[in-house]
Amino acid sequence: MCQEGTIDHDGYCDSCGHAQPRDRDHMERELAGVAAASDRGLRHHRNEDAFAVSAAALPDGSPAVLAVVCDGVSSATRPDDASAAAAHAAGRSLLASLPRGTHPQQAMNEAIIAASEAVNSLAAEPGGAGPHDDPHQRQQNAPACTIVSAVVTPGILTVGWIGDSRAYWVPDDRSAPPARLTEDDSWAAQMVAAGLMSEAEAYADERAHAITGWLGADAYELDPHTASFKPDRPGVVVVCTDGLWNYAESAQEMARAVPPDARTRPMHSARALVGHALEGGGHDNVTVAVLPFPAEPGRAGSG
Repeated sequence: MCQEGTIDHDGYCDSCGHAQPRDRDHMERELAGVAAASDRGLRHHRNEDAFAVSAAALPDGSPAVLAVVCDGVSSATRPDDASAAAAHAAGRSLLASLPRGTHPQQAMNEAIIAASEAVNSLAAEPGGAGPHDDPHQRQQNAPACTIVSAVVTPGILTVGWIGDSRAYWVPDDRSAPPARLTEDDSWAAQMVAAGLMSEAEAYADERAHAITGWLGADAYELDPHTASFKPDRPGVVVVCTDGLWNYAESAQEMARAVPPDARTRPMHSARALVGHALEGGGHDNVTVAVLPFPAEPGRAGSG
């Protein structure tokens, strides 16, 4: 920053003309049992990703740890606001429902609905439909984002998502197989599911990353995906945007990128994974949360 000019609404100095650092350019947050990091990347002028991490106590006093990661749709209006609204709403919903004894999978479904409503509400605000703010056009190009979330409770790992942000399972014992826990709402995934293309062919196509599911007023019917797993060994859950998995797409590639001490040093691992994406080219915003399994007892909180 040249420190001689003022910063305009778009974040540029009116003296030197360079983009200035924003609060969301790089973000980190760590609680007992979860850590997350987000970076603008090397090519984008702003960070349109967002995350929320929290820890709570279940009715029996056992720990519940959660992470929400959202990726704003760059072609939509206000993608950064959409991701922030969705992450905050989903995190707040989970933090309210889990201590009441709501089953994690039901709590996850409710959280994604709450996130959807938060993003939809942006389209109704002044400026929500773009510069002309025509009420009849608010459903077109409305604020939009993807969402992926994970909740770790004793013995159970629950994930929920819409879009192409992903969750991976990486066991401590690297001789055991890692796994991708989510299926993309994308053109490529649809082609593979229909048996029309191999996974390699589909993801090599220029249409591969066109998403078929998202949160936003112009989205198709809301259909939250949720799933629960019972891992038989310790490990970590990696929840991330495509800014990371573009550089570690398969479960095996992700496992190789995750440091071996990830379960005991989740913040170090989150930073290392962001660094992996930046070293790979950093073409997109990159956000990742690392949740050790089983959850470690710790203080409740949110961020």
